[in-house]
Amino acid sequence: MEKFTFFYRTESPFSQWHPALFEIDGVYFNCAEQYMMYQKAMLFNDAEIAAQILSAQTPREQKELGRAVRNFHREQWETNCKQFVYEGNYAKFTQNQQLLESLLVTQGTTLVEASPTDRIWGVGLSEDDPRILKRETWRGTNWLGEVLTELREDLFTEMNK
Repeated sequence: MEKFTFFYRTESPFSQWHPALFEIDGVYFNCAEQYMMYQKAMLFNDAEIAAQILSAQTPREQKELGRAVRNFHREQWETNCKQFVYEGNYAKFTQNQQLLESLLVTQGTTLVEASPTDRIWGVGLSEDDPRILKRETWRGTNWLGEVLTELREDLFTEMNK
């Protein structure tokens, strides 16, 4: 039977909103959400919003700015967004030892964003909903959980070379 590690709130190290400083290509980010929204703005050549995202201190502001990106095309976003989330989380976890340890101890489980409101990145169910215990009854795709589970496996492979 498949085992799960559920997460949802900002306090969880697996949340995109969890505070974690990291750097990619000389640019510093305060959480994975900021990186994701910055990459969204850059993908659609919106340098103005990208700069505002870098200045925004909270994930809530960063997400709102991400929604304001000009020239947005859903198909193009969906082709690229998981890679951005992977890259941001790779940096987040490899540059923060305590967070890395939190990720590695989930080995043997599938990470699941237990967000009752997010059916794309999460499963559309809260942790206390019995339907969350079976993948077949999820109401969402769990993209974030998939990316983090893949990242954890890749990090184990890297560490054991």
